[in-house]
Amino acid sequence: MNRVAVFTIPESSLFQFYKQNIDYVTEHAIDPDKRRYAVIGEAEKHFIDIDHYIKKGENPFNVMPRRWNDAIEKFTEDTIKAYGISPWNIQIMLYKLTNAFKEKNLSKILRYSAEIGHYISDAHVPLHATENYNGQFTNQKGIHGFWESRVPELFFDEYDLITGKAIYIEKPLSHTWGFIEESYFAVDSVLKFERDLSIEWPDDRKFSFEKRGQVTMKVYSRDFSNEYSKRLNGMQERRMKASIKAVGSFWYTAWINAGQPELENLQVNKTNTTETFYRNKKLLLNKRKHDY
Repeated sequence: MNRVAVFTIPESSLFQFYKQNIDYVTEHAIDPDKRRYAVIGEAEKHFIDIDHYIKKGENPFNVMPRRWNDAIEKFTEDTIKAYGISPWNIQIMLYKLTNAFKEKNLSKILRYSAEIGHYISDAHVPLHATENYNGQFTNQKGIHGFWESRVPELFFDEYDLITGKAIYIEKPLSHTWGFIEESYFAVDSVLKFERDLSIEWPDDRKFSFEKRGQVTMKVYSRDFSNEYSKRLNGMQERRMKASIKAVGSFWYTAWINAGQPELENLQVNKTNTTETFYRNKKLLLNKRKHDY
């Protein structure tokens, strides 16, 4: 999402900075995923299993305190970390990015920009907001990759990801909880439509085989994926668009809160990438899952 998010930034030295460093923030957006199984404390930054905290029929957003200190006081820090710290991690990353702008620290600005974009994008994925993140409780194992990777992989070129300009976010924590809430309340549809289709479609129509390199893999068929996307009314595209605007807005907010420093004198980070925009779009399909 980072590449497209650059173009949401209003005309400013910030926009010029991100445009000059667009390859870095695109390519390094996947760095948090590279660390998640190697670095202790990384995995829980990518999700929040918000429904762990409720009984049937309860609204988890009426149960979970918004602020970190209140949440760990109510549920203990160990429990909160075990079931994900996504909203609070995004606030930490915003704080770090703001300080990096204040310091005009090029390497930190680039790193935190790339990584906060990843975490914000994760938070826009419905299955990053539930304990049933891969359909393991509903006999739908594999749905995480189906929703997040397979469907966009097939239909990405049809998506219109143009969104409005980034905005200044007055209350970042509330804003973060807002898009996590949207993600959570989309979970039922994500699961229901796949379950309904799986009943209606025999396996020989639901799945197909594709060659990936030297390996032949069993995948969800194009027709099944297309029907699923239609029943979701383009949910993946809508969540991507919301994510793109949120990423740009958090970058913009960090810069504003840092005093709008001029960035043109910072040394521009050079990369050796030769990939075109359409090849870079495939980076958006990198899996952002906390276990499957």
